[in-house]
Amino acid sequence: MSVAHLCCSTMSHIPMWLIYPRDLAHVGGATMYLPEVPPELLSLAQAPVPSASCTSAPSYTLPETLREPTGTTAILRLAIWFCRHGCHTVIASRSLLRVSMAAKKLIAATGRQCLPLSMDVRAPPAIMTAVDQALKEFGKIDILINGAAGNFLCPASALSFNAFRTVVDIDTIGTFNVSRVLYEKFFRVGVLSARISPLPAAHLPPHPPVLQDHGGVIVNITATLNLRGQVLQVHAGSAKAAVDAMTRHLAVEWGPQNIRINSLAPGPISGTEGLRRLGGSPARVSTKALVSPLQRLGNKTEIAHSVLYLASPLASFVTGTMLVVDGGAWLTSPNDTKQLADFKSSSAKL
Repeated sequence: MSVAHLCCSTMSHIPMWLIYPRDLAHVGGATMYLPEVPPELLSLAQAPVPSASCTSAPSYTLPETLREPTGTTAILRLAIWFCRHGCHTVIASRSLLRVSMAAKKLIAATGRQCLPLSMDVRAPPAIMTAVDQALKEFGKIDILINGAAGNFLCPASALSFNAFRTVVDIDTIGTFNVSRVLYEKFFRVGVLSARISPLPAAHLPPHPPVLQDHGGVIVNITATLNLRGQVLQVHAGSAKAAVDAMTRHLAVEWGPQNIRINSLAPGPISGTEGLRRLGGSPARVSTKALVSPLQRLGNKTEIAHSVLYLASPLASFVTGTMLVVDGGAWLTSPNDTKQLADFKSSSAKL
């Protein structure tokens, strides 16, 4: 499938991030889905949430938190912020050369480790190999950020079956593939841990170790397209809506295993390839920004902050939700049906 066949096409070259903090944040809990809660689990549920994680020791100063550096992609900017909070990262893409260059920049900027890997989210065997390499390098995986995406502007009547399927394969099926592999290879793998008694007594023998899940955090990067109908975006909107539904289902199923799953839906973000290719002319972008509640575009640092929040202990009781980070744009932005006129032909042969 050629790029020209996809109309105005943009495909993410960095589809997935694996973030590795120094210590796994204890998030979620195994009590919320149990009809009868054992006393020892009730004690754990009522205990303070531990803060010993990579996100508990930020290494930045407040005046620079919204400063937008040049020459960084949104994904690289996201990784920089995780690294500045003590995390090691793994970045995976179909283009090993591209992520290798990004990894070098990341290491130079933060001093943290970054492992670049070649992987296609549509190929489960390749995902398994990549996860095995990551586990061999770091020993554990704490946070998964699913950022694979394929998008382009095209009327539904001109959209080929293959083009629609390709977007779903990358966005929806790719998100499930990576999440499922990581779930099986690490998140659900049990580790021996000492069971805590709510009322320990000196004369009682210590509890034997019990098998507990590693747990983890998954953040799926989606979009606001499915919150309302939008022209030229039936493929991406449908694929991202499926990811948001998947987020809720997996949050329910995997929550008892100490796994939190949330979606983050960014709006128009300045300085990104997506805005350049999908946003239209600078005048059109400015007009859309001015009619939004905050009357401006977002920046990559603000998205990084939001993902960092969802992955950190600050969101330890948040799962199965979608966090919209668009300055309220989806509430007020007009649906520009005139864009349909930009396409000379709005239909295609079956």
